[in-house]
Amino acid sequence: MPTNQLQRMLFAFLTVVITVHAYVFYSLYVVNGNTLMQVTGEASVLQAIHAQGGVYMLGRMMPIWAVVLIEFCLAYSLEIFVGSPSSFKLACKVFNPKKDHPMLFETAIICATVGIMCPAMSFLAAFLYYPYYEGFHVLTLLANWLKLVCFNFPFAFFTQLFFIQPAVRTLFKTLMSFAAKFSRKSSPAAQE
Repeated sequence: MPTNQLQRMLFAFLTVVITVHAYVFYSLYVVNGNTLMQVTGEASVLQAIHAQGGVYMLGRMMPIWAVVLIEFCLAYSLEIFVGSPSSFKLACKVFNPKKDHPMLFETAIICATVGIMCPAMSFLAAFLYYPYYEGFHVLTLLANWLKLVCFNFPFAFFTQLFFIQPAVRTLFKTLMSFAAKFSRKSSPAAQE
């Protein structure tokens, strides 16, 4: 697993790339898909998004790629500066990484990360997807935030624990193994 800051940033990058795409798909297709199709009269969610001119974000319609890019930048920054360091500290309060089984410690980190990132990203999403055309009200923002946490937390917990983190760990190990082989082949001592 990551042993230095560059590796931690790569690990977070891989995690956020997969997670943001999963959440955009989940939000558009699973949570809001039927509503989008009913409002536009289209037969598929993707056609409905195109028919309405994109995805409503920040008070206007934006293409899906812009939604993914904005969410990626916010999620990656939050993961690097808050999620990853805080989840490691929380996991260390419950488990000792030197004494306890690595699987228990990694599971504790995943659970702590979800517990931090899900409410934080849901709060950011409440701002991003707020219905600004109705005017702004703090209680509406808080109600939207609570609704998003309720929708996102079960999805976040189960996908991170059983799909995304195992996939990211496998991909990370493969990349590190490849990098180690490449650095051995390209080092001057290996060429002599």
